[in-house]
Amino acid sequence: MASTQVDPRIKKLKIQTGVVKRIAKEKIMYAKEAEKEEAKLEKMKGEGRDEYELRKQQEVIQESKQMGPDSNKRLGAACEQLKNLIENEEWEAEHRESDDFKNAQTELANANEILNMD
Repeated sequence: MASTQVDPRIKKLKIQTGVVKRIAKEKIMYAKEAEKEEAKLEKMKGEGRDEYELRKQQEVIQESKQMGPDSNKRLGAACEQLKNLIENEEWEAEHRESDDFKNAQTELANANEILNMD
């Protein structure tokens, strides 16, 4: 029985690609959540809700917005690690043509676009 060993660099590349993809998704989610909560606040104001409820809703919005800079920082660091892995490793041609490598490049480009949205 032949053992098919996965190159440890490919394994590391796949893991780092997953990290970038997850944090990018998280960043988008926090931005959407903040927008949704702001719309809810406007609706509450239109309904003439109690001042206490409005303040609490404002706190929810602030919490969502505070996650943005943290997500940016983590996504930037994860992108840098993935970029270094792609550029600084000695990749054979067969690895550069693999789906895993192409996926890593695509996710890095997508994440950079998300970072530049702010």
